[in-house]
Amino acid sequence: MTDASSYTPPAIWTWNRENGGRFAAINRPIAGATHDKALPVGRHPLQLYSLGTPNGVKVTIMLEELLALGHAGAEYDAWLIRINEGDQFGSDFVDINPNSKIPALMDRSDATPIPIFESGAILMHLAEKFGAFLPTEPAARATCLSWLFWQVGSGPFIGGGFGHFYAYAPVKIEYAIDRFAMEAKRQLDVLNRRLADNDYLAGDAYTIADMAAWPWYGVLAQDELYDAGEFLQVQDYPNVQRWAAAIAERPAVRRGRMVNRVMGDPASQLRERHDAADFDTRTMDKSSDA
Repeated sequence: MTDASSYTPPAIWTWNRENGGRFAAINRPIAGATHDKALPVGRHPLQLYSLGTPNGVKVTIMLEELLALGHAGAEYDAWLIRINEGDQFGSDFVDINPNSKIPALMDRSDATPIPIFESGAILMHLAEKFGAFLPTEPAARATCLSWLFWQVGSGPFIGGGFGHFYAYAPVKIEYAIDRFAMEAKRQLDVLNRRLADNDYLAGDAYTIADMAAWPWYGVLAQDELYDAGEFLQVQDYPNVQRWAAAIAERPAVRRGRMVNRVMGDPASQLRERHDAADFDTRTMDKSSDA
């Protein structure tokens, strides 16, 4: 390994705004709102404020799956939060999520609205609210939640770890890329072993554990994340490949991936979603804003 840096940490860290790389404009060492901004509210009980990143896609997939099952109460408005422009630091958004991360959900089904943040918490809230995609038998429920929270705990090593240093850091650091590539491959191996004898993460049934994991690991396995498929040799995980391909074919997953999306084929971008018909009429290839 080459000596990439002679940096010695100082006794006390200080913030150097110019050293933030691609995300320097939005990353800072303090929390809280930076400006007053009201969030829009649509006509449906569920108001989602998000972006079509892997964490945001978890929730839109869940909502589309619920609607596909016939749960009319899962109708939702999805509003675009442009994190590169700092929308997540607006006052109303911070009121829902003090951590200023997407996704954030306001459940207005009852007289007192319920704010929910963190993708895993939103998935659990929706699963329990509608009685779907989360087993009720104790052992099966425990298995599902174990794999859900495995993703919640492990995912940052893929995104903030491997993805950041491989794709986004202003300099390529061999040690950091090696460290997180090793961890990414270890996690893919964990999944590959689990899926050797199970159709889905929690067993035979498709659950919120799969909805949480697929936007990260399934998309990575299909070489659609960080352009890193060859580097990580994702084809070496055949059980992950099988699982990833099967979930990708689900119509609700295809729809969920389109919501709040701002990159790629304009026909795949539905930047706001307020009605099921929007998938046919409001994608960016049909919009004057394209």
